[in-house]
Amino acid sequence: MRHRIAFRLALTFLLLTLAFSLVLGALFVLMFRGSVIDNKKQEMLAQAQAVAGTLVQDTWTGGKGRGGSPQRERYGSALQLLDDMSLGNAWIVDESLQLTTSGRGAHTPSYAQLPPDADAVVKQVFKGKTVFSQRFSGLMDSATLTLGYPVMRDEVVSAALLMHVPVSGISSAILQGSSMLFYSVLAALLLSAMVAMPLAKRLVRPLQCMQATALRLAQGEYDVQTGVHTQDEIGQLAQALDTLSVRLREARAESQRLDKLRRDFIANISHELRTPVTVIRGSLEALNEGIVGTPEQTAQYHAQMLAESRQLERLVNDLLDLSKLQSADYHLEKEQLNINEVVSDAVRSARQMAQDKHIDISLTLPDQPMPVTGDYGRLRQMVMILLANAIKFSPPDSQVEVTLTGRTLQVADRGPGIDPEVLPHLFDRFHRTRAENNKDGSGLGLSILKEIADRHGIQVHIDNREGGGTVAQLTL
Repeated sequence: MRHRIAFRLALTFLLLTLAFSLVLGALFVLMFRGSVIDNKKQEMLAQAQAVAGTLVQDTWTGGKGRGGSPQRERYGSALQLLDDMSLGNAWIVDESLQLTTSGRGAHTPSYAQLPPDADAVVKQVFKGKTVFSQRFSGLMDSATLTLGYPVMRDEVVSAALLMHVPVSGISSAILQGSSMLFYSVLAALLLSAMVAMPLAKRLVRPLQCMQATALRLAQGEYDVQTGVHTQDEIGQLAQALDTLSVRLREARAESQRLDKLRRDFIANISHELRTPVTVIRGSLEALNEGIVGTPEQTAQYHAQMLAESRQLERLVNDLLDLSKLQSADYHLEKEQLNINEVVSDAVRSARQMAQDKHIDISLTLPDQPMPVTGDYGRLRQMVMILLANAIKFSPPDSQVEVTLTGRTLQVADRGPGIDPEVLPHLFDRFHRTRAENNKDGSGLGLSILKEIADRHGIQVHIDNREGGGTVAQLTL
């Protein structure tokens, strides 16, 4: 069912309302019954006090009643008062346990006919206690509330007044109150049902939106958003789902980018490997078929194959280096070292490379050691790539300037500079300038440099130099 969660929420709300109403109703009935009985007791107690006062007066004055037995003559005024109060069921027990009842035509039992409960109440009253009892129902032929009240004379109990009130009226009042409570609870349940379902649907609506969003994400629609912006747990869940959508969209874009790079890499590596392999194969076929006739030509073919083999070796080594650096499983052997020593070591090797072109490499280092944490070999390789490119593109009899100031290393040359259109692609794999002096490059040097720098948290910036040439800057 589409709204099964909403239905369960509404049903739970109604059941809780019902349970709460039943508990509250039970407490109300108990409290109402107790209140009614307490009020009746207070009313009976006030009436008993009035009758007891009249009984004391009758005893002292010897008041007469409306004919009958000596007891009725003795308690005439009190019995008259009971009649006036419409309390027809009342008993008076004197010191000699003689029992007198009030009532129009009522049968007067003897004290011996009273049940044990009545005797127990009378005994408690003659001890000076006011007693309430509901155990006279069998004798009175109906459920009654009985009050036993002591009549005092000279601080001595002279008689016991027993007043009986039917409980049926009290029960009727309680039943009426319960009926009103029942209809109130029923009305509350109906009203709750009218409110609960729309409210439950409103609460479930964000969940339905998130469900629809999740299904669309599963289908590859990563641009979708939940549209839920509540400030609660559901809103937090919706926000997490929206964040997931953004991350999936970014991951898809990154996957597409990497896939394009992979295709470009395969195409480039195929081209780069095909050229030297083709040259070597062609030279070997020419030598094998005897096309080369003179020793000079043979020597030229051998030199060409050697050059292409070296280029192929250089390309393979660069590919291996780049693959290692891009692998998440490859760990650099980092240690605390002095960057001055790394730069000095690289410059000494580069000076040997620069001798053929009579290029002078100047080095400026700070007087104090510059401590850094990194892999000595990889940092040296990074500096050597910069120096090798500077030597490659510098004209003969020029100068390459290497300066380390603070935590900034600069390598500047006096070469032709870099085409502005090429600058954004310097660190792309297999990207090479078309300069005549760059024919033997693999196009991977700067890509390797960038990977080493990223592994060490080093920023790289290469730009054209004012006045001609190129300047490469490493911020350690």
